[in-house]
Amino acid sequence: MPYVVDFSAKPSLPTMFFDAANDRGDRPFMWAKRGDAWQSISYRQAAEQVRALAKALIDLGIEPGDRVALVSENRPEFALVHFAVMSAGAVTVPTYTTNTVEDHKHIFSDSGAKLVFVSTEALAKRVIPAAQACANVEGVIGIEACFDAAPLPSHAMADLIESGAKLEPEAFDQRLWAVDPEGLAILIYTSGTGGVPKGVMLSHSAIMLNCQGAYDVLKRGFEVADETFLSFLPLSHSYEHMAGLCWPISMGAQIYYAESAEKLVGNMAEVRPTVMTAVPRLFEAMRGRVLKGIEAAPKSRQKLFWMAVNIGLKRIDDPKSLTLVERLLDPVLDRLVRAKVRARFGGRLKALVSGGAALTPDVGLFFQALGLTLLQGYGQTESAPLISVNRLDMLKMDTVGPACTGVEIKIADDGEILARGKNIMLGYWNMPEASASTVVDGWLHTGDIGKLDDQGRLMITDRKKDIIVLSGGDNVSPARVEGILMLEPEIAQAMVIGDKRPNLGALLVPADDFMEDWAKAHGKAADMASLAQDADFLKAMKAVVDRANKGLSNIEKVRRICLADEPFSTENSQMTASLKTRRHIVKDLYADRLEAMYGGSAS
Repeated sequence: MPYVVDFSAKPSLPTMFFDAANDRGDRPFMWAKRGDAWQSISYRQAAEQVRALAKALIDLGIEPGDRVALVSENRPEFALVHFAVMSAGAVTVPTYTTNTVEDHKHIFSDSGAKLVFVSTEALAKRVIPAAQACANVEGVIGIEACFDAAPLPSHAMADLIESGAKLEPEAFDQRLWAVDPEGLAILIYTSGTGGVPKGVMLSHSAIMLNCQGAYDVLKRGFEVADETFLSFLPLSHSYEHMAGLCWPISMGAQIYYAESAEKLVGNMAEVRPTVMTAVPRLFEAMRGRVLKGIEAAPKSRQKLFWMAVNIGLKRIDDPKSLTLVERLLDPVLDRLVRAKVRARFGGRLKALVSGGAALTPDVGLFFQALGLTLLQGYGQTESAPLISVNRLDMLKMDTVGPACTGVEIKIADDGEILARGKNIMLGYWNMPEASASTVVDGWLHTGDIGKLDDQGRLMITDRKKDIIVLSGGDNVSPARVEGILMLEPEIAQAMVIGDKRPNLGALLVPADDFMEDWAKAHGKAADMASLAQDADFLKAMKAVVDRANKGLSNIEKVRRICLADEPFSTENSQMTASLKTRRHIVKDLYADRLEAMYGGSAS
């Protein structure tokens, strides 16, 4: 039987964790790949290490309310540190592993972090200089052996756990039970799509409300059992922090940590998760991979595949519209086609949950037609992060579902989505004016534009500040146009512009296989930077865009294009850790090229 926390008791996050550990005992909790084998730590072992580490932190002088920074990839130790910090009454400040020295310096300084945990030697090379530059940082703690001699007082996490296990429990017990559920639990810095990251203050009860909301969604459509999660998105992001760590713990679930993006598909087949959260970019890539495999398959197999998709889409739209032959074929196609697709995801998935950015409806419908349940949710770091999510019994792919448990939604006169509930942030750290303008009378002003349908399901149309206003006065949603463009297999990424211009233009990143095949056929090097300046390749990409334009209205059609020199990525700071394009950075980088794109006449 699954364990589920009594949400009405309103526990803090650490007391929730210890209750789950007490119930689950020696059952596996977290799994990580060591060499070629998955190795686990049980709930009991995790609780012992969290308790020992918390006692050691108290012994080091950590006081209630102190901030402790955590720089780590997804791994069991991330959770151990986070819950130890909170158990000591302090506040965790997770940061992205992709951060530069300057990024770390800003967050360490702005948060006033007293200690910094860092997981690996490679990360320590950026963390140590940043910590050293911040007078408030008193020491660093290595999760692994990260440094021989740090310029700051340093400790090994294993040594702290060993020493903490020998300390008396009185101070720890007092701290744990003094944690205020309404108090600050975690300080999560926004990923900076529009400028300097802001520290979002989230309470224990805010995250707990989201855990309850997620659980209510799951139990409404599925039988809740001993669930298995595969954690892939960065735990320093509010989406994965809640949905990939706190929510699984509230259900006593098992959590596997994916090895890498490259090995994610293989990990899914090994782990066989029952629930998985991801961002639209992952689903778009998986759809492309499935379609590429089908293109190489025999004609007979291609015919069966598309028959399964088309009948699936017809059933989604109106089950009664299926002909007798289609009703007879549907279960056969489920065994021959859809079961094989589900097997690529492990074969046990109850639901894939998409969040972090807008999902193109066609992508969601594609997976749904192939027998995979894809629930799209919506939220922000400022809402811990859930605001709404689809339900299985009222699933409509062009919406993000109704409000979650304990959350209210309303639409302002200008179309902006407002949300209210205990999940809303306590404010921005050290930014009272920004806090006051973002949360007004308890309502979070999301900056997103949307509407509610007759069943209370929320539809997102665009970011308020990202809406493109063409010179003729027409308003265009760049997110929608970008989604349509990226449905074309030749386009890997797209960023649409056109504010105060007569029509839309797009900066495109071509798909690797298309670029390589074209270059080979034309006797040229498959180098993106070179092909970006190649008139013939640009013409080939324009033909792809013209094909996509057939699915767009006249004002949405992309009339001008230019090509990027490299993909948008976290490594080159052109994407956030949650795989959103940093539009302001990309625009600055390609300013001349984007301006030149409008130098000629529209085609």
